[in-house]
Amino acid sequence: MLVMLGMMTAASTQAQAAPQRVTESRTICSITPVPAGWVITSSQNAFCPGSGVQYTIANTAGQTSLLACSFSPLPDGWVVTRSFNTASCAGSGVYYGIASVAGKTEIGACSLSPIPAGWVVTRSFSSIDCVGTGVAYALMNVAGKNYVDGVCSMSPIPAGWVVTRGYSSTNCLGTGVAYTIVQAGQGSIVVCSYSPVPDGWIISRSLNTSSCAGTGWAYEIRRA
Repeated sequence: MLVMLGMMTAASTQAQAAPQRVTESRTICSITPVPAGWVITSSQNAFCPGSGVQYTIANTAGQTSLLACSFSPLPDGWVVTRSFNTASCAGSGVYYGIASVAGKTEIGACSLSPIPAGWVVTRSFSSIDCVGTGVAYALMNVAGKNYVDGVCSMSPIPAGWVVTRGYSSTNCLGTGVAYTIVQAGQGSIVVCSYSPVPDGWIISRSLNTSSCAGTGWAYEIRRA
């Protein structure tokens, strides 16, 4: 019995001491394509025929955040949360802090960041954490929603969504305009003239409106 307890205690201690997953990394010459899902974490001068530059790259699998050089490819579903100067990225001198949006409903990102599909900008503001633009965004995932108010006008509009209202907003630095967006349903709907029209929908008529800042026109759309 004592032997079993000792074995269980040892196993428990080993489990508690087990390290978190270590980022997989390797070095390649800069003329080598970066594999999908990997990012460039540093670059330096090296004996690399054709470029004279060597990259250190890291696998994003199993990771939630990393540092990457500003010229690195970013995997789908990752955003730039900050940018700053560095001596570790020969060629740009700028590092990006990047993070995965997996499992998140909201996240902050620099305005130079790609915005994942299904996400919208709900606020834009000045930020010293975003070297290069000085502007950051608050992003929201629209999954599970059918109505969102306060989407900044520079935001991408997710597929199947339309703009039903546009108005002045101090929350959207750069444009000063916010949208109300809804997920297109089955019936007809009135949208601002600058709204995307979903695939399979047609414009049935146009009308005057005071609900769409920047234009006096709206469209009634319906399924074809």
